[in-house]
Amino acid sequence: MGHAIPTIIKQSLIMCSGCRLISPSCYPECPPMGLETLKIDDFQLHASTTKRYGLGAHRGRLNIQAGLHEDDLYDGAWCAGRDDPLQWFEVDARRLTKFTGVITQGRSSLCDWVTSYKVMVSNDSHTWITLKNGSVDLIFHANREKEIPVRNIFPAPVVARYIRVNPRSWFARGSICMRVEILGCPMSDPNNYYHRRNEVITTDDLDFRHHSYKDMRHLMKVVNEMCPNITRIYNIGKSQSGLKLYAIEISDNPGEHELGEPEFRYTAGSHGNEVLGRELLLLLMQFMCLEYLSGNQRIRHLVEETRIHLLPSVNPDGYEKAFEVGSELSGWSLGRWSNDGIDIHHNFPDLNSILWEAEVKKWIPRKMFNHHVPIPEWYQSKNASVAVETRALIAWMEKMPFVLGGNLQGGELVVTFPYDKTRSQGVIREQTPTPDDHVFRWLAFSYASTHRLMTDANRRACHTDDFAKEDGTINGASWHTAAGSMNDFSYLHTNCFELSMYVGCDKFPHESELPEEWENNRESLLVFMEQVHRGIKGVVRDLQGRGIANAIISVEGIGHDIRTAADGDYWRLLNPGEYTVTVRAEGYSLTSKKCEVGYEMGATRCDFTISRTNMSRIKEIMQKFNKQPIRLPIRQLQARRLISQNRALVYSVQVLSSIPTMCAYICVKAYISHGSLFIDIKIFYKFLAHHLIFWRELQKQVNNYYFADYV
Repeated sequence: MGHAIPTIIKQSLIMCSGCRLISPSCYPECPPMGLETLKIDDFQLHASTTKRYGLGAHRGRLNIQAGLHEDDLYDGAWCAGRDDPLQWFEVDARRLTKFTGVITQGRSSLCDWVTSYKVMVSNDSHTWITLKNGSVDLIFHANREKEIPVRNIFPAPVVARYIRVNPRSWFARGSICMRVEILGCPMSDPNNYYHRRNEVITTDDLDFRHHSYKDMRHLMKVVNEMCPNITRIYNIGKSQSGLKLYAIEISDNPGEHELGEPEFRYTAGSHGNEVLGRELLLLLMQFMCLEYLSGNQRIRHLVEETRIHLLPSVNPDGYEKAFEVGSELSGWSLGRWSNDGIDIHHNFPDLNSILWEAEVKKWIPRKMFNHHVPIPEWYQSKNASVAVETRALIAWMEKMPFVLGGNLQGGELVVTFPYDKTRSQGVIREQTPTPDDHVFRWLAFSYASTHRLMTDANRRACHTDDFAKEDGTINGASWHTAAGSMNDFSYLHTNCFELSMYVGCDKFPHESELPEEWENNRESLLVFMEQVHRGIKGVVRDLQGRGIANAIISVEGIGHDIRTAADGDYWRLLNPGEYTVTVRAEGYSLTSKKCEVGYEMGATRCDFTISRTNMSRIKEIMQKFNKQPIRLPIRQLQARRLISQNRALVYSVQVLSSIPTMCAYICVKAYISHGSLFIDIKIFYKFLAHHLIFWRELQKQVNNYYFADYV
């Protein structure tokens, strides 16, 4: 039902009741007006009739999503109250606008969509002119299913204030339901109040455009060439199709971990169609390079005190699919998954269930730690449904001693923090906090509160949930449960605290929106990075000053520990307060001290020096000599042995912390025979019974004897 759009139109200007059709040879393509991005508010949307409030005109926005449970408030489209050709959906631009096209979808939740429509325009909302092909009304072909957007470009732009979409036919077994975006360029009018109120201008001279994989790689190379002393490009692996997963490091000593310097990461694009995060990271690396060169002290301090890693495209295969069709036509899901159909962000092993089961069985800490939960064997098998991109991420996360990380997502305006999986089985939404819940809430708020829109109580919700009421943050599991998330895995398997930033309602905003989105997120991106310097930090060393790797750092009252890095340095994110911190390492004595975290920025230094246990010293000696006799030169033996009147027999024991300790662990019988010193543990009890009378004398002499050369 309808007519084809003509390919040849009149080149002259046609005046009709105040609305003007303009020749296509003299106009550029106009961007979306902002139904999806919420630049068009609810009061600018009207409809002839509505089925119910939750299907009103305010829900007729491109890519809007229905709630988990359909109700009277939130549904996924505008639906007319009656199914007849007299229905219409209207947008008030509030100023003269050059309209160039319309994009439509069906209802997100049910099989309802419009298959054809007319377009009408007006300057006063009373007199309407229908776009025509000569003397015949233009009929635009629309959707064949509910999700894939269909764009129709007008034969010539038309200037007006109001625009209506008038459905003419719809899916036979459905109803009149639409989600819409209007393409239009506001006409110049400096006196227009609405335009001035919403206008956001950036002063940063950056590359504000969408970048293909090739363009992204070139841009990263340009940044590296501009700032070779503080940047390094590397890749963490390849995608399923063989595209390298490029990252850029920003640090005053790129390529090396500096003792005491925390490591931070931003990732983006795990869902390939959520493009805004990818472009924000490309803008961030440009910004930091330029500001460092210009002497910005804030940026210089960040670069000199932090090792920063930016991975802009975790799923380049998915991005290329979305990029190929364009920002308004990729819909809600095209390019979301990897090439082999896997959701990378939720493809990590479910360590939550392993930890919670161990807690129920009271295995912690006897059989299992409350941190660094191991990856199950089945997950590491070649037959497991694990994306190659996920494996590359895990290897990267295990290699680098990351302290804090953020993954940029799209389609909402909120920051989520672990846990992402509900603890109660079968429950879709449930508050499921980590032992570090207070720290995570602060980290989330640090981003949300400095974003231009996230905490704005007057802003419209993107889809269903009004996160502004929650200060722009939410526990992931209380939003919707998701097992195997990157956030939960990072917290339970590594030292890194990971959060998700949903940086915009529009997953793939038009290129013209990028400067404003950069302004929305720039300060948040910087402030969140600075939080890596909150809490305590230090180095755990032995008595010889050597760093001890894998020492466990415990904070009293928090049931989640971390571990030291390879050089013995550690970073523990904490909110301001006084904490009792305990350090333990295999073969070393447990040590505790008080550490205080202040309100000023900068982690409190809290170093530890720990000594080895006596048992570990004995084990080392025995291992060194393979549990065989320790042969010393005869002269050295003679200089050390005690003289007995009857025979040259010496019993010596290394000093332990107390007699009970010695009795509980080991006794050494030493005797000299033919120039050899033997260590015999088996006869401990017999030795103890026969020679207790020598104990006090041995205590006086013990510091002079044989183990001194080896301990």
